[in-house]
Amino acid sequence: MADHDGTRRYVDEVTVEPDPIERARAHALELGAEPVSAAVGAQIAVITAATAALNIVEIGTGAGVSGLWLLHGSPRATLTTIDKEPEHLAAARAAFADARIPPARARFITGRAGEVLPRMNEASYDIVLVDADEDGVLDYIDYGLRLVRAGGTVLIPRVLAGGAVADPVRRDAATTAYRTLIQETQASPAVLAALSIVGEGLLQLTTVTPDAR
Repeated sequence: MADHDGTRRYVDEVTVEPDPIERARAHALELGAEPVSAAVGAQIAVITAATAALNIVEIGTGAGVSGLWLLHGSPRATLTTIDKEPEHLAAARAAFADARIPPARARFITGRAGEVLPRMNEASYDIVLVDADEDGVLDYIDYGLRLVRAGGTVLIPRVLAGGAVADPVRRDAATTAYRTLIQETQASPAVLAALSIVGEGLLQLTTVTPDAR
């Protein structure tokens, strides 16, 4: 366990965060909108770049840190980001302006994801990032899998936060739900699943067509 903790610290220390994202992170912490770690941000940027994503949805804007990482990986992409907190969205708008993201590349939606997502076009997005409240995250992941095109990817950060999922003693509802999600997606023929232990953890689910197996 000590070796794993040391490796994680090393990854966190060597990850270089662009200045605008670093400033957005500082503002997020002031607001109490806990951002994804820089190590997870770098990983989602690589996934977005490798996907050559053009259309991205983010569930849980926070103060804009994860959104900036997503667009950092794919400079041609358009991001639709959803959050129920107007203060968070205002901070994200300011962070995007600071990073000189053209307004046409980001659409900010104020509202509850459960009300917004059913109105979005299915099989139309390359990447969906789900960074939402634990009590609704499983429903949002289900929506995300419907929103992405075949070969698109749903990204779920924080699945290993605090080590709860790996602790067999923990039986609370949120931990049990994450544990079940990880186990079921590993065995599912509908997705290619990978679990990264960088930062607070990142579950990656890429959809596949039946004839691809």
